[in-house]
Amino acid sequence: MGQQAITKNTLFYGDNLDILRQYMADKSVDLIYLDPPFNSNRNYNVLYKDESGLDSEAQILAFEDTWHWTRATDDQYHALVAVGDKAGRALENLVDAMGRNQLTAYLVMMTARLVELRRVLKPTGSLYLHCDPTASHYLKIMLDMIFDVENFRSEISWCYKEREISKRYWNHKHDVILFYVKNLNENYTFNYKEVSLPYSEGTLAKFKLIDEQNRRYQLRGKNVSGSLHRGKHGLSPEIEKEHPELVYRDYLDSKDGILARDWWEDLPPINRAAKERLGYPTQKPLALLERIIQASSNPGDVVLDPFCGCGTAVHAAQKLGRIWIGIDITRLATTLIKSRLYDAFGLEAKKDYDLIGEPTTLSEARHLATQDRYQFQWWALGLIPARPQGGQADSKTGKKGKDKGIDGIMTFQDTISGPHKRIIIQVKSGKVTSRDIRDLNGTVDREKAVIGVFITLEPASRDMEIEALEIGKWHSDSFDRDYPKIQILTIEELLNGAKPQFPGLKDTTLLKAQRERENQGGQESLL
Repeated sequence: MGQQAITKNTLFYGDNLDILRQYMADKSVDLIYLDPPFNSNRNYNVLYKDESGLDSEAQILAFEDTWHWTRATDDQYHALVAVGDKAGRALENLVDAMGRNQLTAYLVMMTARLVELRRVLKPTGSLYLHCDPTASHYLKIMLDMIFDVENFRSEISWCYKEREISKRYWNHKHDVILFYVKNLNENYTFNYKEVSLPYSEGTLAKFKLIDEQNRRYQLRGKNVSGSLHRGKHGLSPEIEKEHPELVYRDYLDSKDGILARDWWEDLPPINRAAKERLGYPTQKPLALLERIIQASSNPGDVVLDPFCGCGTAVHAAQKLGRIWIGIDITRLATTLIKSRLYDAFGLEAKKDYDLIGEPTTLSEARHLATQDRYQFQWWALGLIPARPQGGQADSKTGKKGKDKGIDGIMTFQDTISGPHKRIIIQVKSGKVTSRDIRDLNGTVDREKAVIGVFITLEPASRDMEIEALEIGKWHSDSFDRDYPKIQILTIEELLNGAKPQFPGLKDTTLLKAQRERENQGGQESLL
């Protein structure tokens, strides 16, 4: 593929440093948002190993918050210092002052990527780096060196309310978002009207007068004494009739609203009951990314998230009519994104957006299963796509928690307003027998689901196929149609385009009302 300007929605699996260097052209991206993990002392996923079997130097754990100084870190550090620019000198001073430890290893990793991110950013482009106060000041130093101090625009505090847990210090209740432009002298995008906030009820009440065109306004005096016919909510219409030269009309629809501030208290975090919650530990609310994307890009612009996680920036960009590029090094993340895009917009990988870096052949799938069966499982779920379910693997032991026979979940509706029905997914990479089919049927019944899908790397035996046939059908009353209750799909079949059978996959008209409506965004009404 080589370096090029990407003009189609694209999801990459792999190390973002390698992908930036291999695929992405200079000055090809309008907006970058990144939320690189650090220092919350939580390990989220299993150990990632590349195809050579070596630990990935990008992330020692697939999504671990700690970083280690390794030989590769040392090589990368010396390469950055050898350039001799401000970033290299600043990094050298920080390492000399603090030593070689997890924090400085993290800064080496981030500096290499921020250099590449600046390279791919257009002269009119912007970057938003989301972090917590633990590392924000170190990252700001490196950003000042890479982007130049004058291109720093704002330090945004995203404030939120959650349960207080400490009596030993001030409870942490905000994140930091650092906003830089590539070149202050260029006409960089900042759509302030799109992100201005609506007025309070008290302010709106002042605009109580309505003119002949049904426009709301208030009267303002040009040096009128407060005693001159001032009503409860401002100057009265009588004074306009008596002294028109002393007053003017202030129209509500001529206002921009409350201009954007760097203190965001109106965007709550995702709570446990939120519909958009995916169970991903660092998931950010969709409204947060919509605000950033609306402010610093326009419809048709290219938005990049190099640490895209569960895909909130991708989702927001798709919703707002931008071209998006997402990169992540975990198959759990790319599978969640594929499921999310399908659920929200009906988008399918390879058909509606490019998918680069994942297995495309049966031999590659077998290799992945040999390397790590959990990564294989998450990848296989993404072929449907289904949302991963059940216990995640412990990052230290590599052992997976109990999943109760459920590897993934799909839901569908066979009526517009009816409840969602569930499909249970199981994935197997080793030997399979008819007993696996009976077990899946039992899980479907226990979970009150209606269909079970059995994904297998190895071909299904004749006994398995007979067992599935004998279990019978599930009948959709709405469509007056039968669907196999237990469906067996091989990896080879899925790679060739096979999909589970259920209402809504082809009969998508019933689902359209439930999906996100793609739109161009816009300012919330001041009224």
